[in-house]
Amino acid sequence: MVRVRGNGSGIRTAAAGLGCVLLLAGLAGCAGTGTDETKPAAAAQDPITVAKAPAQLPVPRGKGSKTPDDFNGDGHPDLVLNDLVKGPEDTHGDDAGIGIVYGSVRGLTPGARQLLSPTRQAAPTDGQLPALFEAEASSDLDGDGFTDLVVSTDPPYNGQGMPPVPLQILFGSPSGLTGKAVKLTIPAQARSGNDWPDQPVPGDFDGDGATDLVVHASNGQLSYLHGPFTRKGAPRAAGAPLASPGNVPTGTAADVNHDGYDDLLVRTAESAATSAIVLGGPAGPTRTGAALPTGIDVALGNFGKGKALDAAVGAMGGTSLRYDLPGTTRGSITTAGSVLDSGDFDGDGLSELVSSGSQLRILRGRTTGLATAGMVTVQPPAQGTTRVLTVADFTGDGRADLVVRTYPGETKDTIAVYPGAKKGLVAAEPSVTFSSSAFLGDS
Repeated sequence: MVRVRGNGSGIRTAAAGLGCVLLLAGLAGCAGTGTDETKPAAAAQDPITVAKAPAQLPVPRGKGSKTPDDFNGDGHPDLVLNDLVKGPEDTHGDDAGIGIVYGSVRGLTPGARQLLSPTRQAAPTDGQLPALFEAEASSDLDGDGFTDLVVSTDPPYNGQGMPPVPLQILFGSPSGLTGKAVKLTIPAQARSGNDWPDQPVPGDFDGDGATDLVVHASNGQLSYLHGPFTRKGAPRAAGAPLASPGNVPTGTAADVNHDGYDDLLVRTAESAATSAIVLGGPAGPTRTGAALPTGIDVALGNFGKGKALDAAVGAMGGTSLRYDLPGTTRGSITTAGSVLDSGDFDGDGLSELVSSGSQLRILRGRTTGLATAGMVTVQPPAQGTTRVLTVADFTGDGRADLVVRTYPGETKDTIAVYPGAKKGLVAAEPSVTFSSSAFLGDS
């Protein structure tokens, strides 16, 4: 899955597992390499429906893996949740924190969960803990086989001079995300202007095998931090800011042109805006490649048989999708929905496009590209506003699964996992449903 737009209910995951067929985090084919469980995936297990918060289970211990979003290194992807629902008496209180649901051989296990809160996990600034604690991106920043989490905070700032860095890192371990966060270090020579240094995007932009970070600087410039990172949050090296075609680095880094270097998508604004692919190379993401048309969202994937990844751009109004091979416009697709995601749900090596808005639809990838013929409509698990959280292979069967979240009200939600399927793309009914209210009262 390649996300290039945050929706407040999930995170922008980092590209990882470069041995995967599509070189993208979250797309099917990224089998885990953990060694604690060797049973085959149990995709045909009975559905797990959680009507109320299950008792907490221990976080499974892992030994390290190359699986994306695998904080405990057991070879199974985990799920990150922002904007946890609160009790009716606390709808306007401080940030409830970040929820982690750990995976297993059966897929996501709602009982194996962890609440990360600013009071317990955040690093203070000038003796003050942040009130905001929101997951931004994930990748193995120190190269130890355990995915790490980059978190955004709101450190105090007096408005004078260069503001503090709002980003912190929680490091993965055999027990998951344990311990206190550390502040991300951005050396002075890598900063520019007085903008908050945010919008982190991890990727191996220089092709050396270590995860780097790109962070917004100011005035069309990016801070480029070379990995690996130390446990104190410092990069291996950092030079002067890089010129950029936009101010908003976003989404998941991906090797668009299959040259061995991760590439970066940069938008000119967070709403409807143009965007461009910035190509990685030995010096990092320094070369501006294809320009993409105006839209409110972009998804990358192998939607057809081509030499490079394709880009689908969600147009304004949710009425059409412009389908582009970076550098060459290949046509338009008219369908409802302009918020996009992608993943290989049927395991054929081609990406499907998820289009959401008033409806949740999946367009099948074909050798000739995307088409509305055979489009699948997904029925949300409950009434309310439905958003796509992520697309990832949680069961290890080689097919991506679709995770959605439905809000019937301010204090309620339903999270549902729809397994990928060879026929029909995804199962008609979710295999797992639960609510983020399960984290209420967790310690």
